[in-house]
Amino acid sequence: MKRAFLYSILALLLAWPAFSQPMAQRLAAVPDDRYASYDKVTVFDSTYVMMEESGLSHVYNHQLWKILSDDGGRDFSIVKMDYDPLSAYVEIRKVVIYRKNGQQEVVDAPVFDYPAPAYMIYWGARQKMVCLGRLEVGDAVEVQTYKKGFTYALLQGDDPDAKYIPPMRGHFYDIVPFWSEQPVMEKTYQVNVLTDKKLRYTVYHGTLQETQEIADGARTLYTFTKKDIIPIRTPRYTLANNDIQTKLLLSTAQDWESKSRWFYSVNEDYGSFVPTEEVKEKVAELLKKAKSENDSISILTHWVADNMRYSGISMGEGEGFTLHKCEMNYTDRCGVCKDKAGMLISMLRAAGFEAYAAMTMAGERIDDIPADQFNHCVAVVKRRNGNYQLLDPTWVPGVRELWSSAEQQQNYLMGLPQGATLGKTPTSRPENHLLKMTANTKVKKDGTLSGTVTITAEGQSDRTVRALFSDRKSEWRDNVEAQMRSLYPNVRLRSVKYSDEETYLEHPVKITYKFDIPHYATVSDREVIVTPLLARGIFTFAMRELYYDTELEKRDYPFSDRCSRLVVLHETITLPSGYTSAKTPKHRQLAGKDISFDGGYKFENNKFVFQETIRLGKRIYEASDWPAYRTVVENQKFFQSTPLIVVKPAL
Repeated sequence: MKRAFLYSILALLLAWPAFSQPMAQRLAAVPDDRYASYDKVTVFDSTYVMMEESGLSHVYNHQLWKILSDDGGRDFSIVKMDYDPLSAYVEIRKVVIYRKNGQQEVVDAPVFDYPAPAYMIYWGARQKMVCLGRLEVGDAVEVQTYKKGFTYALLQGDDPDAKYIPPMRGHFYDIVPFWSEQPVMEKTYQVNVLTDKKLRYTVYHGTLQETQEIADGARTLYTFTKKDIIPIRTPRYTLANNDIQTKLLLSTAQDWESKSRWFYSVNEDYGSFVPTEEVKEKVAELLKKAKSENDSISILTHWVADNMRYSGISMGEGEGFTLHKCEMNYTDRCGVCKDKAGMLISMLRAAGFEAYAAMTMAGERIDDIPADQFNHCVAVVKRRNGNYQLLDPTWVPGVRELWSSAEQQQNYLMGLPQGATLGKTPTSRPENHLLKMTANTKVKKDGTLSGTVTITAEGQSDRTVRALFSDRKSEWRDNVEAQMRSLYPNVRLRSVKYSDEETYLEHPVKITYKFDIPHYATVSDREVIVTPLLARGIFTFAMRELYYDTELEKRDYPFSDRCSRLVVLHETITLPSGYTSAKTPKHRQLAGKDISFDGGYKFENNKFVFQETIRLGKRIYEASDWPAYRTVVENQKFFQSTPLIVVKPAL
């Protein structure tokens, strides 16, 4: 073991740029003109990882940046390291400033250790930082750091280093992005592991230079390098950088089944889901009116969703992958996703169900290397038919679903005693997320538009509309009225009715306005010019497609929507008598499996009817889907901006 460590340190010294080439030479070789549009460039970024038998890893990082703009000098005034003291130890070991005039300044400023900014999750994360002072264009900063530990804290033992050992003891994993938001001339990642650990790794979305060296037959040093990393510019709603740019995944765990069995065991051994007598009594009380298996699951899921506040505070033992015990969750009635999932699992077990925890990744894909690519915890229940059903009490407060369809096409791993493979949630039919608006309107001779409009919604569209009821009940009516007034400040609301938000599980949301909008239409002796209220746009916040930039003719990368959905608009318009000859905007149609549009006008019973149907069938789309998606949005915007013109026939 001693020889292996000596070998690793020698490899570290040989690999790091600081020992292989003088800094002055490296800085002189920076082609500033190539990076003229950037604030700074990373000259090199070198990481060396030494893994112990237990899985504990020592991470040495060495970086050199050159300042290219005044903004870069202003913004790069602090060297900072984030860490969680429950699971990681960090040091800023060396900071040197290389002035553009050739002078070198070893920064001897104190290292400050402050609580990290936090919102909703207060687990005691901290930041170590060193102030650099003023930097000028042409200055450079060299930093050397050390870290041991990992991202999440778990149960701690007597060994003082135990809290730095990864949750899955004896195993190593890492997720290494080889992309950056500023240019990088060279990035190197090295990991020194015991050969018999059988490290698995895969490079995604690109290639890396790779080498392997074996020392004493016991250890293997893996080296990965990429040069000339240039940031890519991506439009809004492009998938996460880790899903489209070069990254390296490494793990000594051989398959997802072993990860699944470990996740199951670590929580069962801790006793996370054992229901207390008090919880059993509460479950019995809640399920008195349950008439079916689905009733029971729904009642318990929504009770946890609506009665446990999302707020994470550090509770010591049991953070990270170990879920807190039932008694704590039921007493505190607050926590993060794993606490809400754990509470639901405990209640389901109290009701006689077979239930387990599952891990998932909200916002990114999980690739097929069993590294810890997880940021979210949910519950899973085994139905009587043998199928497993995912439940998410974190994402469904006030939502009529049991599993949020904003999480469709998302990977997950169940923690089962027999082990499980990586799963993927299916797409949800657009009809499950209907947004329907119907209106009967009348154009008066003075241009006033009068009428009634009704909005109903289901699924995730229902959830979006219900955002109007997120404030105190006394403010609900004001919020509902504000939706119309924000678009038409001169609107006169004759009445506003809406469904009782507190009974959201019994029926979908429904809002009805009766209104007058003065000076809405243009009316003359010869013609009426009017755009239907629904074509012009109300409740557009529930139609996310309208926020995409259709100036883009093509996309180079996959993109995401919030959820699949079906939008149906139907408005009947009554005009003053005598106006019968119409110039109607041309009917528009796009037929497709996952993306479709149908919209236009027809004349029925001396009235004009405007209808529009938008069908968006996925949450995640390929770049090749963009032309059709873009056409749908352009068609909607066409009817928003193109009025109906009706004239009196010539005598």
